[in-house]
Amino acid sequence: MIVELGQRPELFEDAVEFFWDKFGTRDNALFYRDCMEHSVGIKQPLPRFYLALEGGAIAGCYALLLNDLISRQDLYPWLACLFVAPELRGRGLGAKLLAHGAAECRAKGFASVYLCTDLEGYYEKHGWEFMTHAYMTWGAETKVYTRTTR
Repeated sequence: MIVELGQRPELFEDAVEFFWDKFGTRDNALFYRDCMEHSVGIKQPLPRFYLALEGGAIAGCYALLLNDLISRQDLYPWLACLFVAPELRGRGLGAKLLAHGAAECRAKGFASVYLCTDLEGYYEKHGWEFMTHAYMTWGAETKVYTRTTR
């Protein structure tokens, strides 16, 4: 089951810990908490944080954001923070999260969605196309992918 964090407020603390543990650093726990707090209950379509639940536990996640700390401010929304627990990989959960993200973007009126990554080959298998290179806030180059939300 995939749910938007605002639909399951009782999971808020666990969700913050899950996202921060997978993507954060020792110094930025407040960044994740602040982002997630300001995504719940807002009228704007973004940002949103999603959880994949298996047996009531968080098994994976992703976020839809206005910007993924990347130089391409002209592109949005961004699918970010895709993660599947290692013990659950290989069962298609990542593909389900990607499809869910595209469907959510379509429902919110977006024709395309973007992501940045240094992975090779994974996203292409799921309908994403390389678009360009861009730069992260810390100067690293990254690849930008896109897909339509149809």
